[in-house]
Amino acid sequence: MSQPEATRMGRGKLVAIAAGAVFLGVTVINNHIETENGPPQPAAAAQSAAPAPAGSAPGAAGQARPQALGSSPPVRIRIARIGVDAPFVGLGLNSSGVIDVPPATDRNLAGWYKDGVTPGARGAAIVLGHVDTMAGPAVFWNLGSLKQGDEVVIDRVDGKSAKFAVDSVEVFQKDAFPDDRVYGQTSDAQLRLITCGGGYDKKRKDYLGNVVVFAHFVPGG
Repeated sequence: MSQPEATRMGRGKLVAIAAGAVFLGVTVINNHIETENGPPQPAAAAQSAAPAPAGSAPGAAGQARPQALGSSPPVRIRIARIGVDAPFVGLGLNSSGVIDVPPATDRNLAGWYKDGVTPGARGAAIVLGHVDTMAGPAVFWNLGSLKQGDEVVIDRVDGKSAKFAVDSVEVFQKDAFPDDRVYGQTSDAQLRLITCGGGYDKKRKDYLGNVVVFAHFVPGG
C-alpha cells in the first residue's frame, strides 16, 4: 500500500492503520467459529452508498458540526441498541508497522488506536473489535445491524462521555477499502468502528471484507 514520496511522512501512520484494517480480518479469522448465519451485515443500500470525502460530512441542515472535546483516552464503549458494553485496550503498531488488534482471549473488549485521535476530540478516532473468536460471537458481532441515528457512547478518563450518532454503516471488500475516507483527516470530531464482515469464505477461511461504522460527535447529547 505505497504512497507518493511527498506524502509518505505525513501519512505514514494512516497507511499503517489502513493495513491494520485488513490485518484485523486475518487475525479474527484465525479464531473464527462456524455459525449458521454469520454476523449481521449492513443493508444493501448502505453497502452501495457512494463514498464521501473524508471530513466532508455536514451537520444538520448541511451546516458545520460543533466544536469537539479535548483529548482524553477512552475507558468504555456502550452501544445500547446492540448490547455493547465493553472496556478498552490501547493498540499500537507491531514490528511490521501494522496496527495491533485486541487480544482474542477476551470476547468483550474493544481496541483504540492510542497514537491517534481520542474519541470526542477533533479528527477521526479509530476503534477496532473482533466479530468472533473460537469461543463464539465477540464484542462487535452485531455491529453491521446498526442504523443511521443510533447512539454510540464512549466514556473517557476525564469523566466525560463522548456521544456519537451513526451516519452510515457500510461494508467494503478488502481489496477496495477506502483508506482516505476511513482514516483521513476531518474538520470535526468523528468516530470509526471497524470489524470483519462482508461474508465468510469457508474455502479460504477468511472474511471477505470489513464493516465500518461512520459516526459524528454530538455535544451535550
